[in-house]
Amino acid sequence: RNQDSSSSGHCLVLSRLANAVTPLWRLPYQEQLQVRYYESQRKILQTLASRLEELGIDAQKPGGLCCPLQPVVPSPIINGYRNKSTFSVNRGPDGNPKTVGLYVGTGRERNIVCVKANHVENIPSKHKQVAQCYEEFICHSPLDSCILFHEGGHWRELVVRTTRCGHTMAIITFHPQQLGQGALATQKALLKEFFTSGAGAVCALTSLYFQESTMTRCSHEQSPYQLLHGAPHIFEELLGLRFRISPDAFFQVNTAGAEVLYQAVGELCQAAGDTVLLDICCGTGTIGLSLAHQVSKVIGVDVVEKAIEDAEWNAAFNGISNCEFHSGKAEAVLPQLLASWEEARPLVAVVNPSRAGLHYRVVRAIRNCRAIRRLLYISCKPEGEAMRNFLELCCPPDPRKKLAGEPFAPVLAIPFDMFPHTVHCELVLLFTR
Repeated sequence: RNQDSSSSGHCLVLSRLANAVTPLWRLPYQEQLQVRYYESQRKILQTLASRLEELGIDAQKPGGLCCPLQPVVPSPIINGYRNKSTFSVNRGPDGNPKTVGLYVGTGRERNIVCVKANHVENIPSKHKQVAQCYEEFICHSPLDSCILFHEGGHWRELVVRTTRCGHTMAIITFHPQQLGQGALATQKALLKEFFTSGAGAVCALTSLYFQESTMTRCSHEQSPYQLLHGAPHIFEELLGLRFRISPDAFFQVNTAGAEVLYQAVGELCQAAGDTVLLDICCGTGTIGLSLAHQVSKVIGVDVVEKAIEDAEWNAAFNGISNCEFHSGKAEAVLPQLLASWEEARPLVAVVNPSRAGLHYRVVRAIRNCRAIRRLLYISCKPEGEAMRNFLELCCPPDPRKKLAGEPFAPVLAIPFDMFPHTVHCELVLLFTR
């Protein structure tokens, strides 16, 4: 009976994880698309329509939407599509404090446990293999896992990135606590040995990185990524181009889905040969470079310096000469770029920000640039901070907020399923003025 009870409890925890990470996993795929369309995407456009009405803008279209909504574009790959996974280290359901997996539970209820992700359908087998090997390594380490910073411990997060070229990058985050440089060097040597000639060699890592971090998240500038083994970059092929990827560079998590997304973006831009494409939050340059052949010039901006280095390398490697990339916060770089814009060529903007959305000064710079008549906003969380951006783009001119430019209006919305088995979509909203 005890064995039955233990097995039942284990299955319950696995189901809780699957339901938390991939809540639609039990539904046939076509039903998943319908759920997203009716239960999330329509509601987003209805909310935007209502918020615009509050601003005195007549935005109600059939169904209470702010603009036509196309069906959800399916992902070419449904299972194991993620090219990047982040695994935590914490106490597991069996009490093992060095379990590598994903969280179940909440801090408020104090019932957080870390559950192995072996059965989660959107994570590829290679990622699960690296996570299992990392757990094996830290379980044999005399150093504790770092669950709460103030309680000590060292072993923390694992990030695994893979590409269709067969490359695998592992990034291990480590809290140094009070360890000296000699002790740190020993741990790095042991880690390298394990993944190159020990049991972890089965992972065949292309790159093994180590980051000493005393914060929840650290950029390369705050705490450099240290290459312990292999090549400094991995490479991906997308729409006939080859892209170099650094440890912290943004790349769409579903590569096959990204190809479908970028092809649609190219069509929606309606870019003629004399068009200048403004690629804001450009990452490694995937959008701008994939559309460079359609336009006269691409201008990319991103805050991650390494991503901009990747973008410049990608342009040169692929023989694309009509692109320029700028490193820095968009709110600092973009106003300077657009303040004196007097180009006669049409200017189309594509923005693909993080969940935090665009800084207000970026929206203001776009609004106040008369040359931008067409804007594509790509959002992985349109119901969040992006909604604030939508309203700022469409609200009447407001001298107090220095919004002097003519407002935009939403004219078309297309959701792309970049995250099968989840409730999320990548929503592309087309704005014109």
